[in-house]
Amino acid sequence: MHTLQTADYIVFLVYFITIAVYGYSVYRRKQKTAASTNDFFLAEGSLTWWAIGASLIASNISAEHFIGMSGSGFALGLAISTYEWMAAATLVVVAVFIIPVYLQNRIYTMPQFLSKRFSDKVSTLMAVFWLLVYVFVNLTSIIYLGALAISAISPVSFEWAIALLSLFSVIVTVGGMKVIGYTDVIQVVVLIAGGLVTTYLAISLLSTHFGHDGNIWDGLVELKKQAPSHFHMIFSKGHKYYPELPGLSVLIGGMLVNNLAYWGCNQYIVQRALGADLPTARKGILFAAFLKLLIPVIAVLPGIAMFVLHQNGLFQNEMRDNGILKPDHAYPTLMNLLPAGLKGVAFAALTAAIVASLAGKANSISTIFSLDIYRKYIDPIASEKKLIRVGRWAVVFSMMIAAIVTPALRSLDQAYQFIQEYVGFISPGVLAIFLLGFFWKKTTAGAALAGAIVTIPISTILKFLPVWTHGAFPDYPFLDRMSITFLSVASIMVLISILYPRPIGDQHKIEVDTRLFRVTPGFAIGSVIIMGILAALYTVFW
Repeated sequence: MHTLQTADYIVFLVYFITIAVYGYSVYRRKQKTAASTNDFFLAEGSLTWWAIGASLIASNISAEHFIGMSGSGFALGLAISTYEWMAAATLVVVAVFIIPVYLQNRIYTMPQFLSKRFSDKVSTLMAVFWLLVYVFVNLTSIIYLGALAISAISPVSFEWAIALLSLFSVIVTVGGMKVIGYTDVIQVVVLIAGGLVTTYLAISLLSTHFGHDGNIWDGLVELKKQAPSHFHMIFSKGHKYYPELPGLSVLIGGMLVNNLAYWGCNQYIVQRALGADLPTARKGILFAAFLKLLIPVIAVLPGIAMFVLHQNGLFQNEMRDNGILKPDHAYPTLMNLLPAGLKGVAFAALTAAIVASLAGKANSISTIFSLDIYRKYIDPIASEKKLIRVGRWAVVFSMMIAAIVTPALRSLDQAYQFIQEYVGFISPGVLAIFLLGFFWKKTTAGAALAGAIVTIPISTILKFLPVWTHGAFPDYPFLDRMSITFLSVASIMVLISILYPRPIGDQHKIEVDTRLFRVTPGFAIGSVIIMGILAALYTVFW
């Protein structure tokens, strides 16, 4: 039923007005101070630890989780949660070892780090890569999944949903990072509340169907009983979905590469903490790690519940498109079953997730283009106000391009896996360049440039060589391809650095003070709790 009732519109309107009024009040307070690029792009010194943590999650969680991860939960089961749970562990590593390096060296953008550590050539090449990935993979996939969900649960058409989401996101983004950061606190509250409502409905429906009168705890027991194959975190070789989540690679291989690159070397994510002091940044990141543990409850469990209900004869038509089973229809189908008012809450949650994520991506595009492309190559003497204006126009144009490209994604089955795989073409090389740049002083600019150049060709060869050779070359799962690419790029960089060392006098321009790796007792206790929870989850659901 693609309709919203009066109560739903009222709930959504309250959400929209709250975001608009609060965002505008933050913007007005910011306007009382002199405009600066650090304030606009980073909200330097303005975000509290809870705002940083909330913004990290709001920017990370989007339609790709509600729709895409739920679809993967329907198809693969709980194992897809490894992206979230291993991210929690990765965030701890980032807070301890990576954020201190950025803050000590006053790094504001990832290309700035590459320029300071290596050369402008490396910096510019990677800036262009990031801009292309952000616009043509990240923005488009978020808009696509968001528009798909909104058109499935409301009278708004797919095309109008694309336009409205893009416009709403532009409005939020042009206020700068401070507006994004503080409105993200509201967005996180809304998206978690709405997500829990939908999860409750899914488990309650399943409980009722199997004669438990809607009891949630009985429903959870029944869920595991009815879909035992969907409650394994580690797939063995030969499993149908081993290519998507290959065995232990989800713990110590490609998943670690994927998460470290995303959480530690990604402008879109790291930017939230770059304007804070180290204790505040660490608290915010730890808060985000705790929130990541919760995401599978609101994104994966509904998909598994829909799998069980579908297997038992329910929602046969709703889960198909032109006769083809579409796992990504699981979440929108559930949302359509919510009663008036609660459907509005879920609708607001979905919109909050989409808009927050789009705003975060657009702000990073704006930051990289303004500071690492425009100021460096187009107008080196541009004033602070001009750079901010250029940044705002970058937001508008990037969103327009993404909105135009988005309809081309309609042929996808599991969009979440598409996003992970194609972002993974560049992630291994990025991680190799950054880790060697951080922790091995002998790494040269030439080695980094070579690493940046060979990353995509190596990833492409590993993906398509099995097809080109008609199966003579092994068809590795994409997470394993990420491990191979990372090790290959790192090896090439080490070899080049040894064969062609830095000239005498070429100073290492990044300082790494290992004393900053020490953490407070409170942070240590929080980290141990997270690791203990993860150990328990993987032990129970191995």
